[in-house]
Amino acid sequence: MPPTHPGRTATRRPSEPRARLLRTAASLFYREGINGVGVDRVLAEAGVTRATMYRHFPGKEALVTAYLELEDATVKQLVADAEAAGGSPPELLAAVIEGIAQDATRLHTRGCPFINASAEFPDPASPVRAVVRRHRDWFRQTLTELTTAAGVGDPAQVAAALVLLRDAMLVGGYLDGDSVADTFRATARQVAGLTPTPGG
Repeated sequence: MPPTHPGRTATRRPSEPRARLLRTAASLFYREGINGVGVDRVLAEAGVTRATMYRHFPGKEALVTAYLELEDATVKQLVADAEAAGGSPPELLAAVIEGIAQDATRLHTRGCPFINASAEFPDPASPVRAVVRRHRDWFRQTLTELTTAAGVGDPAQVAAALVLLRDAMLVGGYLDGDSVADTFRATARQVAGLTPTPGG
């Protein structure tokens, strides 16, 4: 009998077909819109069967919520990377602002995935909107904690302003190009009471 390890559970490897399906869906949903992409298109491009999809996702809505949870994890990783770099609280806040600005020019160049999804799922009670709401609540709370630690006056109000600025940058960046990120960077630092970047 193999040795047992009390309290330790085996780590399950993620299903490769599930991961491929989710990556494909995420790319298509973000580039072309959720309602404009059918399940058959996702399955064909991912190279998986409908039966495989239903083993992991009961329907398209579940696939959409998984896509948004993946987007949520991407933003959380951005904050985690800034924290891992170390620095004072104001430096951490500045690093998060910079990470958000870079994200808009490197990854999210077609608007905010959460705003886009909300426009396609207008029912506030839908599971999709619940994921959006959790992400925005987390993001606002995280910024409130960062601004509080940095000694910013009225941190909740400043955090709300930073959320609004990110929304505007992601939408504006899709329409007007990368220069919007520079405007976000300068305005966000000003709102947060940080010194301007060189040349800003």
